[in-house]
Amino acid sequence: MVAIRSIETAVPAPVVVQSELRDVLAGTGVFGRLGRRLVTAAFDASAIDTRHTVLDELVPSAENPHPAYLEPAERAPGTGARNDVYVASAGPLAVDAAARALGSEGARDLDPGDVTHVITASCTGFSAPGVDLAVVRGLGLSPSTQRYHLGFLGCYAAFPALRMAEQFCRADPSAVVLVVCVELCSLHLHVEDDPDTIVAASVFADGAAAAVVTARLAPEGTPVLDLDAFRSTVITEGADEMAWTIGDHGFDMVLSSYVPRIIGQSVGEFVQPLLGSTRPVDVDAWAIHPGGRSILDRVQTALELSDEQLAPSRGVLREFGNMSSATVLFILRRILHDAPGPGVTRHVAALAFGPGLTVESARLTLRREKAPASPSHRPSAHRRPVPHPAA
Repeated sequence: MVAIRSIETAVPAPVVVQSELRDVLAGTGVFGRLGRRLVTAAFDASAIDTRHTVLDELVPSAENPHPAYLEPAERAPGTGARNDVYVASAGPLAVDAAARALGSEGARDLDPGDVTHVITASCTGFSAPGVDLAVVRGLGLSPSTQRYHLGFLGCYAAFPALRMAEQFCRADPSAVVLVVCVELCSLHLHVEDDPDTIVAASVFADGAAAAVVTARLAPEGTPVLDLDAFRSTVITEGADEMAWTIGDHGFDMVLSSYVPRIIGQSVGEFVQPLLGSTRPVDVDAWAIHPGGRSILDRVQTALELSDEQLAPSRGVLREFGNMSSATVLFILRRILHDAPGPGVTRHVAALAFGPGLTVESARLTLRREKAPASPSHRPSAHRRPVPHPAA
């Protein structure tokens, strides 16, 4: 089986407290009476306590009472200035997450020289050379490492990246693929008296996550997530309800209030072919991309899931917000780190939604490796350490 061996994450240091940003945003003077009420309602109903951002100025302080990113569009930084921050910040954050994943206990029999492919995903900025090369250089990988970048797909991009990794490993069972998702959503915060823009400002955040994917046998007892199946579909009814476009003042999000309803009405239909004869309620854990609290609520109701099944998804939303493509890996990390004891397996399903309205899903099995690693892949006493970006 091709499996995820480890998943690790990285976030910028600045922490945005949801209630504090709500009050700062409502006090900018941009919003009318109805807009201020909507800001309060959106932030309070988000089920988010904290988020992380690369922008220090979004953390309220006496030294910076008027952040440039909270100015009206005509005075806020333009797309070029925002992308400059992306170029400076995305690479180091991606390298941090990748170094943690490759240096984790789950990858203890692997070193940087074993990595054959790097797949990166991001929709919040552009650069060439990009984050894929930053990961290769930051970890000291071979210059011949194959690199692939999935750009501008949106919140579901982790699934095509994992599916591509799985295909590489099936083609070459000795391959070791590093999948890295990095998103700096806060760079595209807009202050406009518009419902969609206000909702987007209340949920999006910054973060990176990396996964090590391989068909190599893991050391005995290692928790792994087998990649059993993937499924992709498009809900044509929602084609215009979610979009991500490039504007003059950053990227513009269209996130209609109809999206949760559309997903709730359709989720059972597109999930069942993935699960086969298994009922949604019989899946042990669900990693559902929390585009917002209402999406989790609608999916939970439609599939009749328990609070326990949704706990990892709601926990990541509460602590980190919506980090676009990185978010579902944050959730899968929690599930992987909660692996059962030897001989016990758990069924896992994962879902994410994006522009189109695109739905990506995966079926996984959580277990611990029973057999010891094969002689050619046993942990080495001379394992080359993974360079850490702080070094």
